[in-house]
This record gives sequence, C-alpha cells and structure tokens, in this order.
Amino acid sequence: MDEFADIRPYNDTEFPIIIERLLAEPDLVKGLTYFMRPRWKGPLRLLARSLVRWRLQKDISRLQSIADFQLWLASYVEKIIQKTTTDFTVVGIDKFDKNKSYTWISNHRDIALDPTLVNYALHSGNHPTGRIAIGDNLLNNPMVGDLMRLNKSFIVKRSIVAKRDKYTALQLLSKYIRYSIEEGQSIWIAQREGRAKDGIDSTDTAVLKMLSLSGRANKMAFGESLRTLNPVPVSISYEFDPCDVLKARELSALKQGEQYHKSDNEDVKSIITGLMGEKGRIQVSFGEEIDEGLFETAETLATEIDRQIVQGYACFPINYAAHKLLADQAVITPLTEYHQLESGLAALNKRCGDEPLAVKQQIYSMYAQPLIRKQGL
Repeated sequence: MDEFADIRPYNDTEFPIIIERLLAEPDLVKGLTYFMRPRWKGPLRLLARSLVRWRLQKDISRLQSIADFQLWLASYVEKIIQKTTTDFTVVGIDKFDKNKSYTWISNHRDIALDPTLVNYALHSGNHPTGRIAIGDNLLNNPMVGDLMRLNKSFIVKRSIVAKRDKYTALQLLSKYIRYSIEEGQSIWIAQREGRAKDGIDSTDTAVLKMLSLSGRANKMAFGESLRTLNPVPVSISYEFDPCDVLKARELSALKQGEQYHKSDNEDVKSIITGLMGEKGRIQVSFGEEIDEGLFETAETLATEIDRQIVQGYACFPINYAAHKLLADQAVITPLTEYHQLESGLAALNKRCGDEPLAVKQQIYSMYAQPLIRKQGL
C-alpha cells in the first residue's frame, strides 16, 4: 500500500494516464497559446490554438517519464526567463554537495515561480531538482494540479479544518518530507503558508514544528529532527513583482476594513500573471548550512532563517526609490545613501499607474521592505 499516494508527486507508472488527460484539456492549449502567440487575435488566435495543440501532442507524445517531462518543462522555463526578465543570477549554489539532499526553505512571493526558479537554478548548476510543497488550494483546478504533480510537487492539505484531521495530515506530510530526504530527494518549501503579499518575509515556526513531527517516532528532539533534514535558507529577489498591484489592492482594501473575497480561479490568474508579467532582474541566493547551536528551538531556527534570507536580498533601484518616498514621509528611517533614484522612481511610477493613493502607499511599502529589513540586521 502506498501511504503517500494522496499527497506525493505522480510517478512514472502514472505518467501515461496523466499525460493523456492533459492532452485532452482545452484550457492547457489556451494557456500555452497565450504564452507562445500573445499577439495573435481573432481568427489568428484559433489558428494559433490548432498549431499549439499539434505541437503539444507532438512534443508530449515522445515523453516517457517524469524526468523527460521535467527536461521538456525546463525549456519553457528558459523561454519565460528570456521573455520576462532582463537578468537571472544565482548566488551561492557552488558550496553545496550535489550528492546530498537538502530542505530548501525560501521566502514566498509568487505561487509557481518561486519553486520553479529554485529548481531551475539547481538544474542549471547540475544539481538535482527538488520536490515542491504546494497548497491544496491549487488543486481546485485539476489541470494545474496535474501539471504541478508531474513537476515533482507534493500536497500540503491547508484546507482541513478539524484539528485531529489536520494534525494527522501534518504528520503524514512531515513523514513524506523525511522519507524524501532519506531517499536522496531534496525538498523546496516556503518559510510560511501563503505568499508574503506585503513583502515582509518571516519564517512561521509552525512550518518548522511540522517538519520536526516525523522525528518524534524515533524520539528525536526538535533540534536533532530538523538537523537531519539539512535545512538551507534561500532568498528569491524580483526587481518587479508582476502581481504587485493585485496584492496592493487586496491589502489596501483589508486595511480599510473592507471584505476581500477571492474570485473564481484567482490563484490560477495569479500564476499566469506571475509567469507572464515583466520581472526585470531576478536573483536566487542560496544561504549557508545552519550552525548546530541554532537548532535549539523553533524560534532560534526561524530567526536564523530570516536573517539569512534578508541578507541574501538583491536590492534594485525601485527598492531604493520606494524607501526614499517613505523616508521623506517620515514613515521609516532614511538610508545614508540612495542609488539610481531617477530610474527607480520612473519604474515605481510606472508600476503604480493611476492607482488610488492608499494602493500606491502599499506598493511603496512592498518595494521598500528589502531595505527596511536589511536596516534591521
């Protein structure tokens, strides 16, 4: 019996069935058409869909395994990076053992891109890619769920309400993560549940305590249990967040006491916006293996993960511009020096457009956070 069948990624045995299901999915063709031929309208859009469907069937029918699928997907990730970024930099990956498995714990800004970029950085550096923790909210769209589970994603059951059932699910999740590490498979997991829409990245100790649950079966203390999972902080920096305005509108509404309800398929829309939107420069910075003395409690470990993630931030002109605007309002302490303010202000004004002042203020805060957090180190 496969005790992890309900949450684990798909395997090679399941691969042909899932591929057949995806090829019959019209939304997949529509999505790829938008990606590959965004300017084709009207009758040309219908022609583009036919061409994309033919190309998709031709490409995918040749794939025989999950590894084949990942290599095929990597070519699309490369195209996304080429089309939507001006530079992609990886820092600190060379110091890690390619034959060792790690728990990569990163900040979380984009639903799909964060783990995708970490895995792409690993792939580019000839390191094995990791299995990816995703929330079960993404399974509301079966196509997205199939694609992600083919791409080595496993499921975090966030929607369970009953305490006993939730704890049982967390135990199984923790057990699967430990099983993966012991099997030689690295893991990517966000430092907290959900994206840091306000730009304030902080590690939730509940995530660390979940990771430690599986060690209790062998009577491991928290620190020992976490050390065996080889956690390493990873910092992902986007010059521009394609979802910045969407996040700022939501946060602004909540601050003003308004109710915010997710629209149908909002997570899918955020995924597409994140993938296809302008991102400028991106940096993925791998931190250091954590000193043994910092595993004593979930709090000390979370503090160290936060420190390394903040230390790994890349700061761009837009970050300096946002910080300067807030400092001029006496909202935050000014820096002693600001870099490339003119280009940063131009970029920030472009991002804000004609949004209301409250939304603009939220955008300023989001982009200022990397520098605010660095000031606190």
